[in-house]
Amino acid sequence: MRRTSALYEATVHHVRSAPVRYAFAHRTLYWFIDLDHPPRLPRPLRPLAGFHPADHGSGRAATIRADLDSYLRDQGVEAAGGRVFMLAHARVFGHVFNPLTVYWCHDPHGAPRAVVAEVHNTYGDRHRYLLHPDERGRARADKALYVSPFNDVDGHYRLSLPEPGERLDLTVALHREGHPPFTASVRGLRRPLTRATLLWLNLRYPLAPLVDAARIRFHGIRLYLRGLPVRDRPVHRSDHEPRGAR
Repeated sequence: MRRTSALYEATVHHVRSAPVRYAFAHRTLYWFIDLDHPPRLPRPLRPLAGFHPADHGSGRAATIRADLDSYLRDQGVEAAGGRVFMLAHARVFGHVFNPLTVYWCHDPHGAPRAVVAEVHNTYGDRHRYLLHPDERGRARADKALYVSPFNDVDGHYRLSLPEPGERLDLTVALHREGHPPFTASVRGLRRPLTRATLLWLNLRYPLAPLVDAARIRFHGIRLYLRGLPVRDRPVHRSDHEPRGAR
């Protein structure tokens, strides 16, 4: 059966166990799209969902798919024309923020080829992790991007990123020696992409990317006020930059 674009009404959970116990959850809206067949919305609805190459990957390619294919080739993975599905926030009324974008890459026969997890921080940095999950969607990757001001760039992620169907169920846990894991999860239900559903969900979650970015900063301020020490932010060389560019 040919998969089509859809929406996911989701809950994001963050749990920090130490040195300060802190947890929160919020509701939001995600898009799941075929990069070769992105949704074409009627003109009046286009401000509610835009997918621009500048918002993803290197930000310099003509399309998101072209940028991803270039990255995969640089990593020694040949996409060979298979389908790629992306889970992300859309650009809404000119605002976008994607803490985590996931790409599920397939070969021409539909078999899983690789998964790419793209992480953005609130400082404008982004980094892609090339993953080869097991049959349950589980993988591991060394941390390479300064994301939270309260965590150094050390440790590794244990990820569970099964391709979503009727349900969305993703988990990313940061493990560092001597520390309990920091865990983030995204769980939700698939909603059909219709005009009515799009309007309804944007009324329920207005300006979702902007609101999510504001929430992250709000919780960061609360953690700082509770005495969590801030770690120095290193200069980040993105995966798409040539070596020696910085």
